[in-house]
Amino acid sequence: TTSIAAGSGFQSQQIFTSSGTWTKPAGITKIYIRGCAGGGGGGGSRQGYNEVSGGGGAGGYFEKLIDVSSVSSVSVTIGAGGTSSDNVAGSAGGDTSFGSYATGYGGAGGPMGYGNYAGGGNASSSGGIEIRGQFGGLGANPNNTNGGPGGSSPLGNGGPLGNRSLSRNGVDGTGYGGGGSGGFGGGGGQRGGYGSDGIVMIMEYK
Repeated sequence: TTSIAAGSGFQSQQIFTSSGTWTKPAGITKIYIRGCAGGGGGGGSRQGYNEVSGGGGAGGYFEKLIDVSSVSSVSVTIGAGGTSSDNVAGSAGGDTSFGSYATGYGGAGGPMGYGNYAGGGNASSSGGIEIRGQFGGLGANPNNTNGGPGGSSPLGNGGPLGNRSLSRNGVDGTGYGGGGSGGFGGGGGQRGGYGSDGIVMIMEYK
């Protein structure tokens, strides 16, 4: 078990919203990391179908305390949010990782049409906290009051379901790791919302 001793105060923080390398500041012995993968894009609606496609799943989330006494730097990878177009399923969000210490897996892309859920991404952190992203909402036909929102992560919200009375694009996820909502066809093909990108936050202690 890794712990932070009493009197070992917080010193600084580094935040990564794009991939790079974390370099340990002088005097730091432990870090607490929090991270989230990219959310999946919402499914695009099918041309000629009056329906809502499925929302994208949220990215997986992790937290972990790490002893970095013998570490000088760690590679950081930030997963991008999934995208979407009309008449196709949304693409999955990208994975986010902090070296080999922890990985959050991207949310699945929302399906085109109705009847299927998009899974939320899982996480692996070898003893840390792991939270699977929320599933994207089920696509539906207009007679159903449910369908299509993106999944939410601990750090971001899924795109809400749009106005059913109009052909419109899905709504993008917000924050970090939120899935996009599905496109509402109304007879015309519309893209789903884009998933939001991942993030890694690193709190540094003596």
